[in-house]
Amino acid sequence: MEPNDTGMRDCVVVGGGAAGTSAALTLARARHEVLVVDAGQQSNLAATGIRSLVGHDGQAPADYYAAARSELLAYPSADFHRGTVTQGVREEDGGFSFVLDDGRSERARTVVLAPGVEYRHPELPGMAERWGRSMFHCPFCHGWEVRDQPLGVLATGAEGVRGSLNLRAWTDRVTLLTNGGELTDDQRDELAAGGVDVDERSISGFDGPGAELKAAVFTDGAELPIAGLLVKTQLRQRSSLAGDLGASLTEPDERLSVEAIRVDPMGSTGIPGLYAAGDAATSVPPSMAAALASGYLAGGSAAVHLATGY
Repeated sequence: MEPNDTGMRDCVVVGGGAAGTSAALTLARARHEVLVVDAGQQSNLAATGIRSLVGHDGQAPADYYAAARSELLAYPSADFHRGTVTQGVREEDGGFSFVLDDGRSERARTVVLAPGVEYRHPELPGMAERWGRSMFHCPFCHGWEVRDQPLGVLATGAEGVRGSLNLRAWTDRVTLLTNGGELTDDQRDELAAGGVDVDERSISGFDGPGAELKAAVFTDGAELPIAGLLVKTQLRQRSSLAGDLGASLTEPDERLSVEAIRVDPMGSTGIPGLYAAGDAATSVPPSMAAALASGYLAGGSAAVHLATGY
């Protein structure tokens, strides 16, 4: 649907993943003109299936997003652009203007930011091609598929201890790989009491056919057989758009390493008309279920603002 006679849409949603589509659907059902701009780079596309999302457990992520987009576009006030926002500013009248990757300009009364986040894992040979399969950041998403097999955790410090002890729910064979990092005596004692092995050798890479993991390979040439690897990962914003529009970001802490758009429980950034949802706006480990809920709340908040000014 094209913008109204003023050339301004009711809302631009940046990101067409679970949160963005949920927000857009909520707005469209409230009869607001909404444009979703989506680059098609959802972080879980590499996974074989969505996990722990009731009604969709095991569904291929690409199929889920295609179905969600189809549902959204059944509403006449919804529009979709496959691409990116290259520039965004907040105008003096309180509205927002954007330049898209195809050069066209868009203006909107409200915005929902739901671009997802960039997952930054260690740059080790053999990791990129296995990411989202046999190597993962969330045991609740991937632990069941590698249950009862020898597993590793790539981390150190308190986060390595927590991750290793938690992974014991899926197998009794867990090894914490510190890759040369140090542990305190208390941390070693806690791991030993929990039945977790520790290997502090430096890692040269990982081996296995295709996306399958068979072993961690150390710089001394030795190998440790493992079928899956939980990796401490940093989550960072994909662009500067949130800051460009006036939103503030949280500071990543040692435990979560999440850089998130700061929002209240209803998705408001504190900037009138600017909302955020999904992985980009949470300081807790991300999930599809949480993203859907936050998108609904942010979309509803934007709809109320459009109707009332509040």
